[in-house]
Amino acid sequence: MYHHSEDQLSVYDYLSPFREYLRQDNRWVRLAHQLDWAQLERDYAAQFAPGGKQAIPFRCAFGSLIIKRALGLSDRQTLLLIQESPYLQYFIGLNGFTDKPPFSVRSMTAFRSRIPERQVARAARMLGRR
Repeated sequence: MYHHSEDQLSVYDYLSPFREYLRQDNRWVRLAHQLDWAQLERDYAAQFAPGGKQAIPFRCAFGSLIIKRALGLSDRQTLLLIQESPYLQYFIGLNGFTDKPPFSVRSMTAFRSRIPERQVARAARMLGRR
């Protein structure tokens, strides 16, 4: 089962643990604004049948795969880095900073089974563009 997420977060809706706003010129914030999350999420949600266990939101799944690809990390390293970074937590759509993992390491395998690698690679390449 898939439940559609709310609209795109504004960087001003997301506060760091120090109550300062995230920088608009940060590469992860810029990429978050470049991606058409709503359209990508519609395509992703179409893969799920009604009923069953609630799926992890698309932005969290896709964003974590982009982070992994762009930084050349393992699944475990990706999850640990997300736990440490308010910018990465904003990028994957969390509403605020937390030191708790947003999903399990095993979830990364499920994300890869539903999201095409070419889509992840294309988004990861956008990270280097200005």
